[in-house]
Amino acid sequence: MSRFHFQRESRTPHSEVYLVFADDNPIGKADLHFGDDIVNATLCVPDDFTEDDIQSLIGEVDERLVMSAMPFRDDFVVTVWLGRRAGVYSEETPEEAMETAEGNGQRD
Repeated sequence: MSRFHFQRESRTPHSEVYLVFADDNPIGKADLHFGDDIVNATLCVPDDFTEDDIQSLIGEVDERLVMSAMPFRDDFVVTVWLGRRAGVYSEETPEEAMETAEGNGQRD
């Protein structure tokens, strides 16, 4: 059973953004950028994540999100940021921003 699940927030022809959940709680974000033969990712995770947690998340992102979209890539480069969520900022009201963020698709 997978430890993490993902909910897509947005998608362009060359990138995707996912909320990362553990035990049905949002814990981070994954930004994926697909090049010709390389995939770059930025993972934002809680500051108490261990190296094992990070490696586990990277493995699931690679297997479930990257390899399904680009199975013959040459490299997968991941930058990890440890921290905490400060909030969601938008020109819309906070409720409208959350509805927009929650309504753009899902991938588990």
